[in-house]
Amino acid sequence: MMKTPIKSGHLLALLFWSPATVFTQAGAGEQIANYTQDGQQALAQGHLATAQTDFEKLATLEPQVAEVHATLAAICYQQREYEEAIREVRLAQRLKPALPKLDSLLALSLAETGDFTRALSGLEKGFKQTADTELRRMCGLQLLRVYPALRRDSDAVETALALNRFFPDDPEVLYHTGRVFGNEAYVVMMRLHDKAPNSVWMLQAQGEANESQKNYDAAVADFQQVLTMDPRRPGIHYRLGRVYLARFSDQQKAEDRTAAAHEFAAELEIDPENGNASYELGVLAQEDGNLDEAQKRFDQVLSRFPDFEEALVALGGCYLQMSKPDAAASPLERATRVEPDDEVAWYRLARAERAIGNDDAATKSMAEFRKVHAAVLAGLRLPNLAHEVTPQKLDAEAKTQ
Repeated sequence: MMKTPIKSGHLLALLFWSPATVFTQAGAGEQIANYTQDGQQALAQGHLATAQTDFEKLATLEPQVAEVHATLAAICYQQREYEEAIREVRLAQRLKPALPKLDSLLALSLAETGDFTRALSGLEKGFKQTADTELRRMCGLQLLRVYPALRRDSDAVETALALNRFFPDDPEVLYHTGRVFGNEAYVVMMRLHDKAPNSVWMLQAQGEANESQKNYDAAVADFQQVLTMDPRRPGIHYRLGRVYLARFSDQQKAEDRTAAAHEFAAELEIDPENGNASYELGVLAQEDGNLDEAQKRFDQVLSRFPDFEEALVALGGCYLQMSKPDAAASPLERATRVEPDDEVAWYRLARAERAIGNDDAATKSMAEFRKVHAAVLAGLRLPNLAHEVTPQKLDAEAKTQ
């Protein structure tokens, strides 16, 4: 079962209370003042064991001060002493029920002891509040553990989606939400296997899984079996073509590239509106130096899908190869609006603008290219997930700019 790591900085999210203020207002004695000052200083420096000792002494001297027990509870939680944290929270709640964040701290501690049922309402309350984003984060991460344990998987998925919206760049959040999504996908696929093990849907899922794992022979067999059961099923010839292209990339067997072209053409016979298949045939023609055919393919795709970004970049590159920079500039400029983080589009646009004498525009485009290029590894581009097509690539010259 998933455990949620707690980082030291997270303690500050729980410490809204101020024992020092309470004791100052009450005119505390020197010994109490010293323990308070030393404990607060130890907290600020991250010396939790020292802080815990100071606040335990304070709790002995001033057992009726709720803020002392609440702060001690937060320290115990950080020290992974969850039963002690629960005890101190409950003492603080009896003394001052309105003290903020106690419900969330109690829920977090209960979850860590495995008492998910009693932890649930406090975690949900802490996650839905908006005043403290770090507390929301901590409660959300714990909910990703609690919901599956209570067999509420759909709630776990909903919480994971919300966490990704609130914290889109947080590595810990991305890791745990990714596990939730992966587990849900696995459960759904197992249900498909149990309910329809010999269906075209199961075979298609197996083919896609084998393709992602580079088990190309198995993927080919799966997709061919789908076509045996449903010869005119849309999308399957295209998937077969992608598998053949991937195997060609790994093994460099010319027959795989030829087979890919055949499958893309077969897809268009079934579904003439499949822009991805037309695009792939255009890329193959461009690689073979058949620029007129490539231009025709890309124009056809863009007439139906004008914001097909990879096709815009490909068409611009095709025009550059044909020494037509004027024609190249328009689709490349559009591509940079559709996908501002496409380094290939910016580089080709800079080349086109330089060739037609727009030096200022070329300089700006090259600056954008360098900015985007610096954000990826050595010019390596990820596939366009929106289209699942072969991405356009930088040439060797671009990587030295």
